[in-house]
Amino acid sequence: MNELDAIAQAAQASFAQAATPADLENAKALYLGKSGRITELMKGMGSLSVEEKKSRGAAINLAKQAIEAALTARRQALADAELELQLKAEALDVTLPGRQRGQGGLHPVSLTLERIEAIFGSMGFEVAQGPEIETDWFNFTALNTPEDHPARSMHDTFYVEGGTDTAPNLLRTHTSPMQIRHAVQHVKKHRATIDAGKAMPEIRVIAPGRTYRVDSDATHSPMFHQCEGLWIGENVSFKDLKVVFTDFCRTFFESDDLVLRFRPSFFPFTEPSAEIDIQFQSGPLAGRWLEVAGSGQVHPNVVRNMGLDPEKYIGFAFGMGPDRLTMLRYGVNDLRLFFDGDIRFLSQFQ
Repeated sequence: MNELDAIAQAAQASFAQAATPADLENAKALYLGKSGRITELMKGMGSLSVEEKKSRGAAINLAKQAIEAALTARRQALADAELELQLKAEALDVTLPGRQRGQGGLHPVSLTLERIEAIFGSMGFEVAQGPEIETDWFNFTALNTPEDHPARSMHDTFYVEGGTDTAPNLLRTHTSPMQIRHAVQHVKKHRATIDAGKAMPEIRVIAPGRTYRVDSDATHSPMFHQCEGLWIGENVSFKDLKVVFTDFCRTFFESDDLVLRFRPSFFPFTEPSAEIDIQFQSGPLAGRWLEVAGSGQVHPNVVRNMGLDPEKYIGFAFGMGPDRLTMLRYGVNDLRLFFDGDIRFLSQFQ
């Protein structure tokens, strides 16, 4: 190995041992600096002949180029290593779970409403929706509610701006107005059939939705949900009411041994009328009678307000509280929990 090859190899070894850019620059100075070994060799060519200078200069340049190539490679290696350290220090750990919003779910009352609609849908009932701001006529008068009935009082009803003194507007106190609204539209749709003396297609509908009354405690809320049901035809009896509602309750609570009691009562829009109580045969509520709905045969005056002849058409109606059914299904003892917006409570139903 000649002197130049030895110098080039020594330079490469020295560069490889440099751990920092500063160390590398110090090693460079030993070979390529003003007093470096290659520089000194270049200075010593002054005493050589022209021919010797050509061959010696070419050999020194080859060694210098090899040293510079090694220097450049080492500089790049140190820069790459520094960049890698910086990336590691500043990098995000993508293996950690991100900070995301939790996945939401349906409100427990919404779950109950969907369940009610599915069960009655399987029995052939349509689902009707109507306005929450009602007129006095649809909310009270058309449902055979007397002018002096306590429900019309400000103590029970939220009256709102609009309407007139004789026909005020209000927040509906029940979903029963949908009996009239849906029936009137149904009759209008089939008026030609009715006028021809033919049998009108039966009215079979439920109307779930929000309702409002001036009331608030553990089992009542100023805003609550109700589901009205109506079945009108030529031969719809109280027996049909008992069969339909018994089947609904047993399906809803998934209990074939659930017992129902139809207790005589009074509602202006039905005659006869009955409160519906249920009794569980097992579980924490076993043996207790629990009121879940009001019901009865639709009053003849209400049938007339639908545009039908009460001598020909008869049927039943019921109104139940989905909020109370939700409480019974999930074992909740305070209605207000459903409307407090507490995520800790609501997340249990997801």
